[in-house]
This record gives sequence, structure tokens and C-alpha cells, in this order.
Amino acid sequence: MKVAFCGNDNPSAYNISAGFLKNVCFLDALNLVPHVFLLFITFPILFIGWGSQSSKVQIHHNTWLHFPGHNLRWILTFTLLFVHVCEIGEGIVSDAQLKSRHLHLFLPAIMGFVAATTSIVYYHNIETSNFPKLLLALFLYWVMAFVTKTIKLVRYCQDGFSFQQLRFCITGLMVVLYGLLMAVEINVIRVRKYVFFTNPQKVKPPEDLQDLGVRFLQPFVNLLSKATYWWMNTLIITAHRKPIDLKAIGKLPIAMRALTNYVCLKDAYEEQKKKVADKPNCKPSIWLAMYRAFGRPILLSSTFRYLADLLGFAGPLCISGIVMSFSNDTEDDALMANATSANYTALTSGAIYPVRNSTDPFLTSTNFLKTAYVLAVLLFLALILQRTFLQASYYVTIETGINLRGALLAMIYNKILRLSTSNLSMGEMTLGQINNLVAIETNQLMWFLFLCPNLWAMPVQIIMGVILLYNLLGQSALVGAAVIVLLAPIQYFIATKLAEAQKSTLDYSTERLKKTNEILKGIKLLKLYAWEHIFCRSVEETRVKELTSLKTFALYTSLSIFMNAAIPIAAVLATFVTYTYVKEEPPTTAQAFASLSLFHILVTPLFLLSTVVRFAVKAVISVQKLNEFLISDEIGDDSWRNGDTALTYESCKKHTGLSSKAINRKQPLRHQLDSYESSLRIPTRHLDIDDCAIKVTNGYFSWGSGLATLSNIDIRIPTGQMTMIVGQVGCGKSSLLLAILGEMQALEGKVHWNRVYESESSFEASRRNRYSVAYAAQKPWLLNATVEENITFGSPFNKQRYKAVTDACSLQPDIDLLPFGDQTEIGERGINLSGGQRQRICVARALYQNTNIVFLDDPFSALDIHLSDHLMQEGILKFLKDDKRTLVLVTHKLQYLPHADWIIAMKDGTVLREGTLKDIQTKDVELYEHWKTLMNRQDQELEKDMEADQTTLERKTLRRAMYPRESKAQLEDEDEEEEEEEEDDDNMSTVMRLRTKMPWKTCWQYLTSGGFLLLSLMIFSKLLKHSVIVAIDYWLAQWTSMTNNGKALCSTEEPARKTCYVAVFSILSGAGIVLCLVTSLTVEWMGLTAAKNLHHDLLNKIILGPIRFFDTTPLGLILNRFSADTNIIDQHIPPTLESLSRSTLLCLSAIGIISYATPWFVVALVPLGIAFYFIQKYFRVASKDLQELDDSTQLPLLCHFSETAEGLTTIRAFRHEPRFKQRMLELTDTNNIAYLFLSAANRWLEVRTDYLGAFIVLTAAVASISPYDGPKSGLVGLGLLYALTITNYLNWVVRNLADLEVQMGAVKKVNSFLNMESENYEGTMDISQVPKDWPQEGEIKIENLCVRYENNLKPVLKHVKAYIKPGQKVGICGRTGSGKSSLSLAFFRMVDIFDGKIVIDGIDISKMPLDMLRSRLSIILQDPILFSGSIRFNLDPECKCTDDTLWEALEIAQLKNMVKSLPGGLDAIVTEGGENFSVGQRQLFCLARAFVRKSSILIMDEATASIDMATENILQKVVMTAFADRTVVTIAHRVHTILTADLVIVMKRGVILEYDTPENLLAQEDGIFASFVRADM
Repeated sequence: MKVAFCGNDNPSAYNISAGFLKNVCFLDALNLVPHVFLLFITFPILFIGWGSQSSKVQIHHNTWLHFPGHNLRWILTFTLLFVHVCEIGEGIVSDAQLKSRHLHLFLPAIMGFVAATTSIVYYHNIETSNFPKLLLALFLYWVMAFVTKTIKLVRYCQDGFSFQQLRFCITGLMVVLYGLLMAVEINVIRVRKYVFFTNPQKVKPPEDLQDLGVRFLQPFVNLLSKATYWWMNTLIITAHRKPIDLKAIGKLPIAMRALTNYVCLKDAYEEQKKKVADKPNCKPSIWLAMYRAFGRPILLSSTFRYLADLLGFAGPLCISGIVMSFSNDTEDDALMANATSANYTALTSGAIYPVRNSTDPFLTSTNFLKTAYVLAVLLFLALILQRTFLQASYYVTIETGINLRGALLAMIYNKILRLSTSNLSMGEMTLGQINNLVAIETNQLMWFLFLCPNLWAMPVQIIMGVILLYNLLGQSALVGAAVIVLLAPIQYFIATKLAEAQKSTLDYSTERLKKTNEILKGIKLLKLYAWEHIFCRSVEETRVKELTSLKTFALYTSLSIFMNAAIPIAAVLATFVTYTYVKEEPPTTAQAFASLSLFHILVTPLFLLSTVVRFAVKAVISVQKLNEFLISDEIGDDSWRNGDTALTYESCKKHTGLSSKAINRKQPLRHQLDSYESSLRIPTRHLDIDDCAIKVTNGYFSWGSGLATLSNIDIRIPTGQMTMIVGQVGCGKSSLLLAILGEMQALEGKVHWNRVYESESSFEASRRNRYSVAYAAQKPWLLNATVEENITFGSPFNKQRYKAVTDACSLQPDIDLLPFGDQTEIGERGINLSGGQRQRICVARALYQNTNIVFLDDPFSALDIHLSDHLMQEGILKFLKDDKRTLVLVTHKLQYLPHADWIIAMKDGTVLREGTLKDIQTKDVELYEHWKTLMNRQDQELEKDMEADQTTLERKTLRRAMYPRESKAQLEDEDEEEEEEEEDDDNMSTVMRLRTKMPWKTCWQYLTSGGFLLLSLMIFSKLLKHSVIVAIDYWLAQWTSMTNNGKALCSTEEPARKTCYVAVFSILSGAGIVLCLVTSLTVEWMGLTAAKNLHHDLLNKIILGPIRFFDTTPLGLILNRFSADTNIIDQHIPPTLESLSRSTLLCLSAIGIISYATPWFVVALVPLGIAFYFIQKYFRVASKDLQELDDSTQLPLLCHFSETAEGLTTIRAFRHEPRFKQRMLELTDTNNIAYLFLSAANRWLEVRTDYLGAFIVLTAAVASISPYDGPKSGLVGLGLLYALTITNYLNWVVRNLADLEVQMGAVKKVNSFLNMESENYEGTMDISQVPKDWPQEGEIKIENLCVRYENNLKPVLKHVKAYIKPGQKVGICGRTGSGKSSLSLAFFRMVDIFDGKIVIDGIDISKMPLDMLRSRLSIILQDPILFSGSIRFNLDPECKCTDDTLWEALEIAQLKNMVKSLPGGLDAIVTEGGENFSVGQRQLFCLARAFVRKSSILIMDEATASIDMATENILQKVVMTAFADRTVVTIAHRVHTILTADLVIVMKRGVILEYDTPENLLAQEDGIFASFVRADM
């Protein structure tokens, strides 16, 4: 066939006798001119690459959109491209009906398509290089194209064409589009004035793009890049080479920062507050405020969602069209071809009258849409558009949700900083509730916002679907729809049940964690008392309850999955069976497959609807909680303390500074915050009393209950002097400090703060922070930060001052022990310090701050006498006095009273006396005498300790935890090793391999821990289920297309045949439904079994671990295995696994079916497969990194909230609110940017997999239409149906793979603990060989004992020999690190005895079973440990003793009266860690516990180190009387405690130096013991 531009079957085609414009062919040639012109001009410019030099503004992103009308231009160009495609299609289809090729029908359209594409590429390049003059070329092109198209349209009008002709419509549309594009171009000239105007407009890039830190470019890139997330490519591809870190993702753009959004939301909320101000019982509505602040993006997202849903229906319609085009007879085509040429001849020859009959080459739209190829292309385009809109909708909601969360967090934080202390202490607002608000409620609202567009998009989708079904199948469609709609409430029911099950699971797991935490904290005691199994059992019991509720959870999850899979099967079954019996004939193939895919579309919204409704309910509850919190009591505005009121970030409602332009990037954010918060200054009162810094007159203060805690307070605090507040426990000393700080409610009376002293005009005073008070609370409060940050606390670092302070608090030795010195992280998540160390850091913080006033609340409580004296001398008397600062000191140590300039004595919430010590001595002799006796008692006991005081002890524990770095390194996960390997290998490929490898080995370990039977059952049922589902659809294809082929599968007789088809169809469907249930149950069951086994193994392994493991592994690390990792294994892995296997099998079965229907498809599969492989490979790595970033940035944020709530009083006293707010905003933004990138990465993946899916549909459709021996219509329908489902499931395969990879990390971490060695519990001797009442005598022989902590460490005891007679009282002393405690641990085999032996009552303890040995000895440790539960449980967890025994023990420990006074007596509650008793009382409980044991050997390991004198005296007395007949080994903390012993052992560096009675040792003048005692006198 020859080719010619106007066709060569008509000689008159080139005839222009009637004028050029009358010849259609000439007009088409004319249309080519503008396109060719554009290509000639733009190609040189694009390829020369002039753009780079001409850029005027240096900018690091080439994403800056300079020109106005940008988005409109992209939308118009895309529409233009679509119309060009239609034009090409129309031309080709018309041409196919003519005898020879007529190029003029489609060539200009193709050129137009190329030109339009070029125009947008050209525009993009000009725009990013900011060279507007070159836009003139485009302007000329639009004008020329507009003119030529208009001429053509006019010609058509003259010829009398109407809108039925497709070509006429297309030309009309083109004219409109070219006109609009011309207008856009004129608008650019108008705004930018780059031509025809003298002064072109200067432009500056937006703020964010000038900032090199902003890497999130979604708001700034062009429309195509926005829609396909093209700008993410660099990030995702580089993730292979090096992990994505916080630097790679940069900062949030200004518009998304928490501060910006906070201001929006706050303004909206304040408006709501104003509205309800006059209505007493109305609460301001957060919903309305949220709508005001974030309504617009939600509407935009909903629009995208509607468009996507409507385009979704193109799938079923195109399928039915394509299948129908098959069943049309082929004869029509031949007839048309003959008739067409004749009419066409007449037309081109210049005849004015077009011949109109059925064979006109000018297609009508209906004819055009009957062409199968056209439908395939339309289907492809519709899919691409639908997916793009859907992802855009998701992205917009997620971005809005993140913005909302940032704003809410800032609001909550602001409120926390102003909460009244009574709210927190009286339990109206617990820390837990605040943490829930932050961690749970804000996330609930964010999730609700994500799902929000579904709420209104779904009903529309459902209604449309039902209408289309009705059109296809008539009434029977309603039966199927009814099945779906009736089953939807069941879905909702299941969803609510799921939520309930999840909640109860959460409660149990919280309880289990609490118990686990207690075990780990007290593990040393549990092991020494051989109680670990009792506590382990109690954890297991809770775990059983938790598993039961997890079973319910699993059951409902599997039901929900089952419903989702079974509903479409049931609906299809009902519909087709009804149709067959009503209509007396099976549905046609087109009807069957179109309705099948409609059912698939319908199920999704119904399945989601239940989730969305559930989230909506949760969101309503969250909003109620938030509202209650936001309107709870605030602290009174303590304007008397500040010159300017508290800085808050809302005082300036309508400050201009809020528009993002006004924010100056050069200043740190904090200054901006302050600038729009410096509120009106309040004139301060001038007080005439010059020498007094603070004065309280007639004060009555309460903790918010209305009852005055402090009454009738009249005190003054002199300036620049030291005031001491003394009194008994609980008389209101701390409350007085808080009242002065404004934390308590003032019922009446005033607190006057003096102005900064004008007298002292020295530089020092002016530099001080005027209104802040350096405050060290009684309970030390540390930040999660380095030691240095904790001490400087936001003040500038001054080396000299810092050193002076750390020396005064004797912190240097402790700092030297920390792994990174004062750069070591401490606090909740860092290294755990002991109480004394924490307290000294807090005191150091108060001393370091440059404030006029210092409040120290009982700073000596956790310090031993050494340190107290040092702190008093160096810190308080020297450092503070030199600085002339005003100090208020609450203390119990009366021996410091002589140092005080002013004393306030309190009793029962009132001031008993006030004045100097001399005043009190003269005025209140009785009180003075009382003090004197107390002081004398304290003085007698002021044994200036030997070295082994409490501090050295704390240091010892710290050192013990710190120095075994080597063993810690082995314990850290194998991940570390992998990372190190990576570092050694600079080789790129290995890094790639490691980062892209799926952890198959761990997966296998996980699957097998569920049991092989369940595993094989799961695999088998999965495969069977998918085979059955494919069989159902295949059977349907056979049944509906049976008219067209000879060999039917059932008998050909009519009624029998129908029955046969229906029966098989029903049986298959039934089997499919049952299998759906079976598979979803087996997966969940397997997951549960695996979770159960893993937790059980982990708990038992940890409990039996050697004590060394607990000394070297941070508690948090172990707890994480039980909390986060166990939670992932319990709840997240099974559904991910289920989803992954389902989507993978669906995709595989789909590809199988398509390949079976159209074998040519396999060829196209190769490139698609390769593309898919690379997409998933790149995505998984990036997703894993971003997921980790999201997790790791979330924790500091939550911690910051909880630590703020804990340290509220300190923060407010220091006046550091703005600094903490700033930190919170930074943490929120960091977490938000990580989450934003994570969701953008998910969109990146989904857009790409969706486009792949669309290509699969296109290739499947084209392959099935191709004339070569095409398949029968049933199979075509089947292939297309499956191709459509692939698009939905491809991205799930990758997302689930990525999720599973992250979640398998949890299994890996748990497994790494399971390889740990346990203690050797088995003894070599039989239990029966040990007498029942061993050790009866309590005789101890230590023979040549050598001990070490681990076999790779040095020995701590070397060849120790000793003999202790039954009933002897032995004292062991020595400096720190001399091996005293190691000796006590050796009795219990807590350390490795590698040589020598200990024989007790004739039995070598190394041969006994551990449990038995430990259960027969008693020990009192230095740290008193109590467990939550009852007092009875604490004394006797094994429940072996009678009440009388317990009361006797309590009486001996002198606790009987106190316990009797408690509600419940022996069953009185002990809170976690025994917090509701004082340290001394706890130590006495431990004594009672040891007495209950009734063992004849008691070891006291520095038991008196952390208690006061009175308690210590009780202890000594009890040991002498109650334990008179038992052997007692005391490891001495203070030498004087062992002067009465029968035998003293002095140790040094693991060997015994002196061994004799105390009298003999004291007689040796130059002996070590004698020197200890002398030092102690």
C-alpha cells in the first residue's frame, strides 16, 4: 500500500480550484507549520544548554518556579496532550477505513503531540534558569497554533459539521486550549514585564529555597514532579550508598513548622474561646478551631479523592467495552471499508456538500469508543490519572495531619508549662495522662485526618457502583449489593471488638512490663534470695492473660480479613445465580467481568468504612480529653516575681511577625519567639525593706484542695545571706519554698519580691538573670542530656566557674568514671546514676546558675557526711557567699545551724520561730536545748567516715557498671558487627548487598518458632485458597462464553447445563469462602504461637542470666526487648505476614492468568519485572532508614514532654520556659520531617508501582486485542480483570516487604539475647544429701578462695583463707575495691569461683544446687529494695510463714506499730520500689525480711550506708539481740559499727591483711585497722 500525505486513491485530493482554504488536506498541512516552527526554534536552545550561565540568583535547588500561572499552564498542557492523543486516535481509526493511507488525518496530530511535549520541557528549563525573554518563542507558537486551528474550525462550520462528529469537537477543544495557553503567556508578560516594559520585575526565591537546610521540596517543584515525587529520586537512590540520616532530610519548610501551625491553631482556638466566654457551661470547640486552621487542604484532598474514585469506574466500563468489541461480528468492517472511499472522494475534491450516511469517515464519538484499541489506551490513561489523583489526595491529607499534630503538640506543651502544680500532685492530671495525650491522642487525631476524606468519598463511590451494576445486570445486581451492604455492619462490629481486644491487651502488657521492670531492677536481690522463679511465674501469669486477649485480637483480625476476602465472592455468587434464574440465560462475558470488577471496587470502601468510623469515634474521645486538658487549672500569674511576665508564645495575637516572610533566618528561632512574646511590662513594686529579698506577709497557702497546707506565714528572707529552714519531716519546709515560688495557691496574703538591688551596681549583678531562682528540688530531676548540659542548664559555659562548682559538689571523681566524662548522656534514657550522684548534679546546677537567689531543698539528704561537709564548706560557705547570693536552705542536719545568718523553724505548717541562732538561744531556750541534744547525738555519730563512705560506694557501682566495656561490646546486637564490616569494606558493592539483603534467616527462625505443623498448614491452605479463587473466575469465564465455543465443560442440554454450571460455581464459591477463613486463622495462630514461645524463652533466659550481664547491660536495653520488640512480635508481624503472602500470591496468580489468556504478555513481563525489582530494592532500603529515623526522633520528643512535666517546678523557678518550648518545637519538627519523608517515600513507591500496574493493564489489553489468533472473549475478560487487581496489590507487596524487614529486626534482637549463657543452677550433689535444716551451726571455712567476675577478667579475690566459728559476729573492712563485697557475693556463688572453696557446715557450696544454697542464707543489701504488692508479699513471697512470724519480725525491726497503723496491716500496699516508705523504713523492712528467713547465717553488705543514725542504731541493736545465735558477717561502711565484733578481717586488693579480734588489732599501733579507727574518731 502506497503512502501519500493526502492519500493516492483520489486524484482530486490536490485540487485547489475552489481556493486553498476549501481543501481539507491543505488545511491539515497548514496545521503542521506552527509545530515544525516550535521544534526548529527550541531544539537548538535546549541542546546548547545556555541556561546554566544566565541564572541571576544563586540558588541551590533548581526547583524554583518563577513564572505566574505555573500550575494552570501544566494542567492546560496535559489536557492538550490528552486531546492530541484523541486526535491521533481519531485520525488513525478514520484512516483505517480508507483504501490507502491518508497521512494528513493523523500526522499533524502526532506533530502537535511532539510540539506540546517539547513546549512543556522547554518551559520547565527556562523557568528553572529564570530566563523569561525566551518565553517569546512559546508565545509565538501559541498564537500561530491558535490561528491555524481557528481557520480549520471555521471551515468545518461552513461545511455544516455538527457536534456529533468527533473531529469537530476535538478541533473546537484545541482552539479553546491554545487560546487559554496564549492568555497564560500574556499574563506572564504582564506580571514579569520582561518585554515591552522598561523595568522588568525583580524576583527573589522563597525563604525556604535560600536556606540550604531545607531538603523537602514537594511544595516547590513543578506539577509533574509533585505528582510523581520525581524530586525524591536522588534521596531514595543515594540511600543505597549511605544511610539516610537527619542531615540528609534537612529541615521542615517554614509553612510546615510546628510554630507556624501552632499560631494558626491557637488563633482559631482563641476565637472559639471568645465565642463561649459568656456562656458558662459551653466548652470551646477544638473541632471548629481545627477546621478553621486546616480546612482548606482537607477540601482539596477530598476533591482529588472524588476525581480518583470516579476515574476508578473507567476500569469496569472499558473492560466491558473491550470484551463486547470481540463479540461484534467482523463482517461489518468489510462493508464499511467499501462504502467509505466513495464518499470521501466527493469531499476532498472541493465539493461543499458532505455526504452524510452511516459510512462517513468522520467518526461519531460512539463509533470511536467502540474500537478496542482506543478503549485500551483510554483505560491506561484513566488508570494513570486515577492513581495520580489518589496519591495526591493521600499526600495532602498526610501533610495536613502532620501539621495538625505539630500544632497540637505545641498547644499541649504550652499548657503543661502553665499547669498548676496541685493538678499534678493531687492526681487530677497524672504524668501518664499527659504522656497519653502526647503519644496517643494527638496521633489519633492525625490518623483521623488521614482517613477523613474517606468519610465523604465512600458513600459517593458506593452509590455510583450500585448504579453502574444496576445498569449492567438489572435487579439481580441489587441482590449482590444487598449482600455487601448487609454484611458491612458485621465488619463494623468486628472492628469495634478489635479495638476492645487491643485495649485489654495493652492493659495486660503494661502490667507485665511493670512486673518485668521490677524484676530487672531488683534482680540482684531476687537471685540472692532465690526468688527469681516466684517473680517469673507472676510475669508468666500476666503473659497468659495477655495472650488470651491476644487470641481474641487474632480471632477478630482473621475474621476481618476473612470478611474482606469472602464478601465479594458471596456477592458475585448471589448476583449471578439470581441473574441466571431470573433471565433464563447466563450473563454475557462483558456483563460478568465488568460486574466482577465493580464488586471488587465496592468492597474496598465498605471494608475501610468500618475502620474510618472507628477512628472517628476515637477522634471524638481524643478531642474531649484534649479539651478537658486545655481548660484545666493554670498556675496563677506570678507577676510579683517578674519584671516582665512569663514569656509565652501567645501574648501577641495579631503580631505582624507571624507571616512567614517576617521571620528572620539569621536570628535563632528563640529570639523570634521572645520578640513576639515580650508582653506588657508590669511595673514592679518598690519595697522599702532593703535588706530583705523576699517577704511573705500573712500567707495561707493550699495545694488546691482549699485546705491551707501552710497557714499564718510571716517571714522574711534577708538579702545576700544564708537562711536555713529546719523542722521535722512533713512540717511544710518544701511547701514553703514552693509557695514562695508561686507554685501553691495563695488563699490569702502576699509574697513580695524585692527589686534587683540598685545599690549593687556592680557588673556582676547586672549580668545576672534577674527574676530566676536557682532551685534544687528535694527529688533530683535530671534532663536527658550530658552531665555538662545538666549543670550549665542553658547558661553560657564558663570553664573556671564550672570547675569550681564540680569541685564543690565533688563530682569530678564521678565524672571520671563515666565512659565519656561529662559528655556522657544521663537521665531516663542515659546512664542510671545513684540518688546521691543525681542530687549532687542538681545542687551543682543551682550553684552554677547566675541568679541572685538560690533555693536548696534538703541537698544533703542523699549525701554522706564527708560530702555534706565538703559541699557546705566549699559550695555554700565559700562559693555562694563570695558571690553575695541569697541562699535559702532546707535541711535536717542541725550541725550546720551555727553557719546560718537567719533561721526559720517550722512545725505543722506554721512558722515556730524566726531569727538568728542567738535570738533563738535567748528567746526560746527550750527549742535551743532540744536542738542541742539532737546536735550532740549527731555529733557523737559524726564518725568522720573512713574512705568507704557512701559516695565511694556509688562510684563503685558506677565503675562496676562502666568498666566492662569489653563484655558489653559482645552483647550489643550482631548489627554492630555488620556495621563494622561495612566500614572496613570501602567496597561499594558489599555495602549495597548488606543494605538490600532481606533478613531471610531471621524470618525462617520466626516461622519455625511457630511450629512446623502450623507452618506447613498455613502454606498449604494459602496456596489452595488462591487456586480456588482463580478457579471460580475461570469457571465464570467458561460459563459466560459457552455460546461462542463448541466444546463446553457441562452437558449441552439446556436445563441440565444451567444446573451444572450453577452448581459447580456455588461449590467453588463455598469452598473459597471456607478457605478464606482457614488461611486467615492459621496465619494468626502461627503468629501467636511464635510470640508465645519467643517471649517465654526470652524471659527464662534473662532471669537465669549471670548477675554480670545485668551489671553490664543497660536496663533500658533489656526492657526494650520486653516492651517494643515483644509488642511487634505479638501484634505487628502476623498481619504483615498475612498481607504480604496474600498480595504476593494475588499478583502471581494474576500474572499466571494473563499469560495463559494472552501468551504474548510474557514478552512485556520481562522489562516490567526488572523495573519492579529495582523499585522495590531501592525503596526498601530508603524506607527502612526513614522508618528508623521516625522511630528514633519520636522517643526524644515523648521524653521531653514527660521530663518537662516532672521538672515543672524547676523549669518555672529558673524561668526557662522559652528555652524548653524552643527545644520542644525543634524536636517536633525533627520528628515531623522524618515522618513526612517516610510518607513521601511511600507515595513515591505507590505512584511507581501503580504506573507499572497501568502498563501491565495496557500490555494485557493490547496483547488480547491483537488480531493474531486472539483468545475467546471469556479469557480476555478474565485477563483484564486480573490485570486491574494487580495495580492495587503491587505496592502492597513492596510495602509489606519493607515493613516485614523492619519488624524482623525485633525477632533478631530477641534472638541475640537467647544465645546468652545462663548461670549454672544444677549442683553436682543430690538434693537429698543436704540436710533439711542446713546450715544448722553456721560454721564457715574459706579455703584458698579465688574469685573473678567473668572468666576473661582479672581475679578480685586472691587465695583468701578464713575460719568463722558458729554464731560469731564478723566485721570485714577495707577501702573501696578491696574485695569486701565480692567476698559476700561469693557465699551465694554470684561470682565465678575458679579456685579454692567455701565450706559451710561441712558442705562445699559449689556442689549444691544454686536455688537451695541461696534459699538457706540471708543477706541485707546496701540498697533497700521493696516490690510493689503487700507488706506480706515483701517479707515472704513464698507464703511459707504464719502471720505471727511476720509480726514478730516486724517487731524486731521496730516497724510493728507503723505497720499496724496502716490500712490493711500486713496487707497494706507497697507502691513500686517502696516509694511510700522512707529509705530508713525500707532498710528496716529488709532486716525483717532477713529475719523471716530464719537462716543461721546473715550477711550484711554495707547495710547501714544509706540510712540515718536512728535507723542504724536500731539495726545494730537487732543484730546483737535477735541474731545473737546466728553467724553474722558485716561488711562495714563505717568502722565504728564493727568495733563490737568478735572478729575483724581487714582486706586490701583482694587479699586479707589483718585477721584478729578488734581489741588485738587496736593494740597494734601501726596496724591498718587502728589507722582506720583513728581516722574515724
